[in-house]
Amino acid sequence: MQTPPPLLRHIACVFLLWTVWASSGLARQPNIVLIVADDLGWSDIACYGSEIHRTPRLDELAKSGVRFTNAYANAPNCAPSRACLLTGLYPPRHGIYTVGSSARGKAANRRLIPTPNRTVLDEELVTLAEVLQRAGYATASVGKWHLSDDPTRYGFGVNVGGFKAGHPKSYFSPYQNPALADGDDGEYLTDRLTDEAIGFLEAHRDGPFFLYLPYYTVHTPIQGRPEMVAEQRERAKHDTRIKPGYAAMVERLDDSVGRVFDALDRLDVAANTTVIFMSDNGGHGMYTDNAPLRGSKGMLYEGGIRVPLIIAGRGVSRIGEAEDIPVIGTDIFPTIVDIAGLTKQVDVMLDGRSLRPLIDRDAAAATNAESEAFWDRRPLFWHFPAYLEAYRASDGHWRTTPAAAVRIGRYKLIEFFEDGRQELYDLSIDPRELQDLAGSMPAQVAELSDAMRAWRRDTDAPVPHDNEPGFVTE
Repeated sequence: MQTPPPLLRHIACVFLLWTVWASSGLARQPNIVLIVADDLGWSDIACYGSEIHRTPRLDELAKSGVRFTNAYANAPNCAPSRACLLTGLYPPRHGIYTVGSSARGKAANRRLIPTPNRTVLDEELVTLAEVLQRAGYATASVGKWHLSDDPTRYGFGVNVGGFKAGHPKSYFSPYQNPALADGDDGEYLTDRLTDEAIGFLEAHRDGPFFLYLPYYTVHTPIQGRPEMVAEQRERAKHDTRIKPGYAAMVERLDDSVGRVFDALDRLDVAANTTVIFMSDNGGHGMYTDNAPLRGSKGMLYEGGIRVPLIIAGRGVSRIGEAEDIPVIGTDIFPTIVDIAGLTKQVDVMLDGRSLRPLIDRDAAAATNAESEAFWDRRPLFWHFPAYLEAYRASDGHWRTTPAAAVRIGRYKLIEFFEDGRQELYDLSIDPRELQDLAGSMPAQVAELSDAMRAWRRDTDAPVPHDNEPGFVTE
């Protein structure tokens, strides 16, 4: 019989160990590791269908916990989705809708004046790190921050590599990063952040700890380790779908995440640690193929917002299962707080919902029929009142114009603010969003549109309506 990998052997006994701890009254506060990849597409991992990327450690994690097949980022690009993740709030409540200016591109091509965008997270908002820090957790942010100059002002006791920039100048030292000392020439950023993360785990092995590990990879610039790029080039000779630089970055991300798993195991804390892995938005259309999903980063089509999400470890008793219920980034805050047993201590408004009933059989058993109906009919919303340029001039002016979307059950409605156009898709049979049903299902359009407008009123979500004076009619 083949011996299972170390993480699988360890995770297999998590539920048993937790049962023993709980029954003996010796249960400790769980450690939390939240790993966020940057621009990793929904189908970039083998367990999500990739046929070209080798991701054995992430596939192993999926076999050890719950793999969500309809998980979403709160926005199609990084800054707003991260703000939502850390505050548990939808974008209208924190004002970060996009990266940089919402008035991207040329005014001559913009029909509307977009909603002004905030680029710094309001320090008055309560973050997940602050909640955990107040509860006695050691907290660290290791990697990309992108919400201000300093994450330590938001509940993180340790910051390594995080400041206002949304991508590195280089993945090789010298990094030109004010929050990260340079290593030896040629040191690789993803490896360095993993080393720093493991150092934090070693220093706080007695717990409880919260490690927020938002890797810069696989964001541009596309720079893999030379030996790995060379290997991918050889593979690409036999499979032209492989893009060597990008594939090397995905594989190194997988290796690095595996090193974190191994450290948890070596430090004998894996059984008491909840691990969450996800991406911040869909894959970049110039470097990866989000098929079978339509669109890419920067769009409200599925390829821009649907992301991989895996939860394993403490608090997870559904081992190796897939969950199809739609969930979203704002659910992560209440989920972690719930697993940590701190729900009653959090008196701030959260827009998300704890996912414990979807990852833990005991929590699910306590769920009544009304709650089950909630999951089936819960609306998820996206609000992106901004412009984003197209990748190439040949693609036209825009990746997206100001738009919004809502998903309820199997149906998703997208509304474009420039002309009021609405598109309706049945994602249960058309995940590629190829068949627009808006013209044939007016009642369904009205239901979702009403839900979206009610949500806008509730969140005071601004809708651009003033014409751009510099617009040139085509």
